[in-house]
Amino acid sequence: MFIDDTIAAIATAPGEGGIGIIRLSGSNALDIANKMFRPLYRDSIGDYAVRTLIYGNIYDEGVVLDEVLLAYMKGPHSYTAEDVVEINCHGGFISVRKILELALKSGARMAEAGEFTKRAFLNGRIDLSQAEAVIDIINAKTDKSHELAQSQLEGSLSKKIKNLREMLTAVLAQVEVAIDYPEEDIEFITYKELIEKTEAIQREVVQMYKTADTGKILREGLQTAILGKPNVGKSSLMNSILGENRAIVTDIPGTTRDIIEEFVNIKGIALKIVDTAGIRDTDDVVEKIGVEKSRKHLKSSDLTLVVLDNSREIDQEDIDILESVDRSKTLVILNKIDLESKLDLDIVKKYVDEINIINISALKNEGLDLLHDRIEDMVFSGEISNSGDVMITNSRHKDAIYKAMKAIEDAISSLNDEMSYDFIEVDLKDAWDALGYINGDTISEDLLDTIFSNFCIGK
Repeated sequence: MFIDDTIAAIATAPGEGGIGIIRLSGSNALDIANKMFRPLYRDSIGDYAVRTLIYGNIYDEGVVLDEVLLAYMKGPHSYTAEDVVEINCHGGFISVRKILELALKSGARMAEAGEFTKRAFLNGRIDLSQAEAVIDIINAKTDKSHELAQSQLEGSLSKKIKNLREMLTAVLAQVEVAIDYPEEDIEFITYKELIEKTEAIQREVVQMYKTADTGKILREGLQTAILGKPNVGKSSLMNSILGENRAIVTDIPGTTRDIIEEFVNIKGIALKIVDTAGIRDTDDVVEKIGVEKSRKHLKSSDLTLVVLDNSREIDQEDIDILESVDRSKTLVILNKIDLESKLDLDIVKKYVDEINIINISALKNEGLDLLHDRIEDMVFSGEISNSGDVMITNSRHKDAIYKAMKAIEDAISSLNDEMSYDFIEVDLKDAWDALGYINGDTISEDLLDTIFSNFCIGK
C-alpha cells in the first residue's frame, strides 16, 4: 500500500437510494476533483471555504454525468487526516459507478478494503482499537453493542491501555535503575514496593479480562440453539421470542427439517436464534440431515434452550438431549404450563440448576419475561457493573489482555522470590508489549492487513 497516493471508492451501500457517495483521499484528491467537477456559481472548488457543500455537475469529456453536491475537507482535519473529497450524487448503480470510474481515470487508485480507516490509523488520527470500533459501529445490532463501539471509538479503551502501559513504564523504570546501578544503595527501590505497584496493575488487567466474554457476546451476539424432541414447542417458542410467525407450527412431528436462523434483541443483547429440527431417531433421509445439523449447532452455541413438554412425562429422548448439553450454558424451558403438568421436575434438576428452569406457555406468551431476565443474568453473570467498566469486545484484544495478565503474574512471582531484576524486566516488558498490541503500538503490518480486510471497501 502506498500512503502517498490518492484512493477512491463508493462509500454507500450497493443498491438504489436517494444519495450515493464517492470518497477520495490523498494528496491529489482536490486536483482530481477539479478535473471532474464544475461548481455552478464559481470557477473552482478552491473558491469556496473548506468543509462547504458545493453545488455543481460532474463532467466526463464535456458530458454531464450527474448533478452533485461536493465537500472538500483539507487534511489533517478529515477522517483520514489527508485531503478528502466526498461527492454526493444520485443514488443507484449507474451514477455512482460512472463517477467512481471517472475518478480512477483521472488519477485515483481503487481503495482496498478498509483503506480509508487504515490511513486514519497510519496517520495517527486514531489508534487501532478505535479503528476496529468503526466496523463494530457499522455491524452493531443492538443499542448496547452500538454504545460499546461508540465508547471505544471515542477512546475509552485507548485511554485505559495507555494508562496501564504508563503504570508499567514507571515500574520498569525503577527495575532498570536497579539493573544499571547494582552497586548503589537506592533506598526507594524495594521488592515490596515493586510488588505493590505491580499488583495494582494486575488487578486492573484481571478486571478487564473478566469483561471479555460478555463484551464479545454484546459485540457479536449470543449464538442460541433451541433443542428438543419433535412437537415440544420449539418453533412456537421461537415465534414467541421473535414476535412473529417465522417458523411453521403443526402437530405433525418432524415439521422443522432444516435450520431457521433469526436475530432478536433481548435487553440489549443480540441473540442469533437457531430453531433446529427435533432430535430423534428417524428413518426419513431429509429429517436425518436436519437432526445432524441440530447436533452440530449444539456444539457451537453459546446458549442452549432445551424445550420440554410440561404436559407429558419425560422419556428417554428427553433425557438423551439433557445429557448432551453443557450445564453451564443451558436453560431448560418447560413449555405448555397452561396444560396439566405430568413432568417430573426432579429428573430435570439432575441435569440443570433449578434457577435455569423456566416455565412458559409459548402459545399464550406467558413466562417470556422470566426467560429474558435469566438470559440477561447469564450474560452479565454478576461480575460486571456494566456502567463504568471498559469492556473487551473482540478476541484479538482478549488474547492480548490474557498474555499481559500471565506476564504480570510471572513478574509478581519473580518479585516474591526476590529473583534477579533482569528476569522481572523481561516479564514486565512482555506485558507492556502485549498491551501495545491492542492499540497498535506493537503490531506487524501483516496483521494490520488482516484486520482491515474485514472492512468494506468504502470505509
